[in-house]
Amino acid sequence: MRVLGVIPARLGSTRLPNKPLQPLAGEPLVTRVIERVLEHGLLSDLVVATDSSAVAEVVKRTRGRAVLTGNSHSTGTDRVAEVAGRPEFGHFDVILNIQGDEPFISREALSGALGRVEQGDDIGTAAAPLDPALAHDPNRVKVVTDARGRALYFSRAGVPHHRAAGEPSSGSVYWQHIGVYAYTRRALGQWVTLPPCPLERAERLEQLRALYYGMTIGVARLEGPVFPGIDTADDLRRAEAHWHAYQGQV
Repeated sequence: MRVLGVIPARLGSTRLPNKPLQPLAGEPLVTRVIERVLEHGLLSDLVVATDSSAVAEVVKRTRGRAVLTGNSHSTGTDRVAEVAGRPEFGHFDVILNIQGDEPFISREALSGALGRVEQGDDIGTAAAPLDPALAHDPNRVKVVTDARGRALYFSRAGVPHHRAAGEPSSGSVYWQHIGVYAYTRRALGQWVTLPPCPLERAERLEQLRALYYGMTIGVARLEGPVFPGIDTADDLRRAEAHWHAYQGQV
């Protein structure tokens, strides 16, 4: 497959202003995400989709490729779709949306999402085991799947809910969604033409729109826990500590 990787990066985050430009280990966050994704070597091309000339300049300084998009997009998927729809990117079979706040995204997450599309799902993504103690953190999105590994629901709540007291003693019950989506070109085009749905508005999770209208989202299950995406200043401080701890091990 010819895979176009797109990192949507906007400055308008309310929880962490100017998020793509926030420093992580001395470099802007968007730069660290680019570096990480390129290390994995799975893409035919990689671009950053942004509505900010400041972000575009940072990307160019790191020898990356930036595409300026419209500033009216309500979701990252809309921004990715604008880039994928440009004539110069029309020859790519699959588009991989990598969230701009995932500097520790693993190769297994990216390849797993792509693998689900290769197996016939409209959309592919990934999930990792989540400590039950963190299941009710609304910043960690949970996913529930069916027997075929297809998503049934995504939620900020602790799903599944256990009516019996206490947590099960064995097996991974909670799965944390990882910020990556692989789409066929047809599926991406369909997604962005669908109107927002009530579930999406309630949870503020755009992937629920695809499920609501009957699209399939295959979920690749990773073996171990992952470092969460960066949404807040506290997340950024934890990421800084994690970065230096990792560098000290290599």
